[in-house]
Amino acid sequence: MSILNLIIKREFMAKVRNKSFIVMTFLSPLLFVGIAVFVGYLSSLKADVKQIAIHDETGIFANEFKNSDEYHYLNLSQVGLKTLKDSLVMESYEGVLYIPKTDSLSQLQEKVQFISNDSPSLGFLGETEETIANKITKLNFETAKLDTLAIRKAKAEVNISVAKASGEETLKGLNEIKIAIGGAFGYLIMMFIIIYGNMVMRSVIEEKTNRIIEIIISSVKPFQLMMGKIIGTSLAGVLQFFIWAIIGLGLMFGASAFFGVNAAPTANVSPEVMQQAQAQMSTAQLYLKEIMNLPLGTIISCFILYFVGGYFLYSSFYAAIGAAVDSETDSQQFLLPIMMPLILGVYIGFFTVINDPHGNIATVFSMVPLTSPIVMLMRIPFGVPWWQLAISLTLLFGTFLGVVWFASKIYRVGILMYGKKPTWKELYKWLQY
Repeated sequence: MSILNLIIKREFMAKVRNKSFIVMTFLSPLLFVGIAVFVGYLSSLKADVKQIAIHDETGIFANEFKNSDEYHYLNLSQVGLKTLKDSLVMESYEGVLYIPKTDSLSQLQEKVQFISNDSPSLGFLGETEETIANKITKLNFETAKLDTLAIRKAKAEVNISVAKASGEETLKGLNEIKIAIGGAFGYLIMMFIIIYGNMVMRSVIEEKTNRIIEIIISSVKPFQLMMGKIIGTSLAGVLQFFIWAIIGLGLMFGASAFFGVNAAPTANVSPEVMQQAQAQMSTAQLYLKEIMNLPLGTIISCFILYFVGGYFLYSSFYAAIGAAVDSETDSQQFLLPIMMPLILGVYIGFFTVINDPHGNIATVFSMVPLTSPIVMLMRIPFGVPWWQLAISLTLLFGTFLGVVWFASKIYRVGILMYGKKPTWKELYKWLQY
């Protein structure tokens, strides 16, 4: 067995036999499920009902406000405004909506006030403004002797249907589904790089701190040791994801069996409910059909390629940083430049690709090796020419080989350096050795 294989096996076994690795492998899915259930429980809780006092001197608007699960409106126009303001001090009300009496409705538009101790939400203010504006508009129509019923009937609601050039029916919101699928794969790659790249760095720092590296380096080349750590840790990560996938599928099938409903007794269901359920089922089938029409084979194969290329590229940086420093604290100044391209890739993906997946910005950053594992995976569901994929992958793996060569030079010098905090200038000198 070659030296590289021995190092890979040693790193892999050291990771999978670690107690924290074993515990988190089986505990993480349960934690995710628990967090999802907890968030769902919190979202189901109703917020405290807030009392809003209305002091309407015009007598026109107080009855226009309807109670909701969050706000209850009290018409206290007969109570003095000063008394209501004093009630705010005692927190009897969330706020007071003051509508003064003016000479004209046009003057009223700028005179309405909401008085409270705390700043109200933008949503509440928007709904309040809309309610008052709708009432003023209706009054303006009546003053102008316009038929409000005819105006209401004249309003048009346009529902644009979406179809392909072939005439096949399609659905709205497919861009959001595509970006969600691509974003999920891109986010997985980013999380894998961060989690297991840090594991590579900590492994190098630990061996360097314990001076074990001095013994190991006498038998193997620094490049072999660095590559063995990267590959061994990546294999441990792949195993962990594989176990998570099995547990996730098991939980999904178990939940569907436990919460499954019996579709047999449908005789008592009303025809309207059945028709609505069939329409929803038809829409779901159309969405499923569109998802199946996506280049799923290309997405999965490219996920594997970009996963391997992106992880190896960034792990080389992490290994070089681990060799250059003596503790994780010293590594912080070097980690930020590594994290920035990953964060940039996520932002470009979600804010640029969804609006213009074939635009210049999305195309360029899907070629740049430091961001391509994330941005390109978000573009693939929209359809990417094969030559762009070829160029992107060639640049990614070519950059990986170049970074490995530079990182190995830093690694070769850094693993034997102790007691000195390196600087960017120092790292540049190491590249020249």
